[in-house]
Amino acid sequence: MLVGNWQKSSYCGEGESCVHVSGTVNAVSLMESSDPDGSILHTTPAAFATLTHALKTGAPSPHITVAHTPDGQIRIGGVVTTTGPKWEAFVRGVQAGEFDHFGRL
Repeated sequence: MLVGNWQKSSYCGEGESCVHVSGTVNAVSLMESSDPDGSILHTTPAAFATLTHALKTGAPSPHITVAHTPDGQIRIGGVVTTTGPKWEAFVRGVQAGEFDHFGRL
């Protein structure tokens, strides 16, 4: 269950579970809303900014790894697991600039 001010990509369908992002001045958090364990990746705004830059440019992210598993899952920072379609919705939102403000907190 999501608590607080979590944002998902506009490319994620209404009512669908997706990758969500929340932030403060000192931290940015990512989670998969359908994760039964509630795993949350906590990082800095600067590290999150390098992830969004990497997703926009195709460069590797030096701080947050994105791994594609053999079973089609995506592991973000070794903590959050999501599906290919949910990841693609998140990436499309990143590319549209929907999460840029989290890297500038």
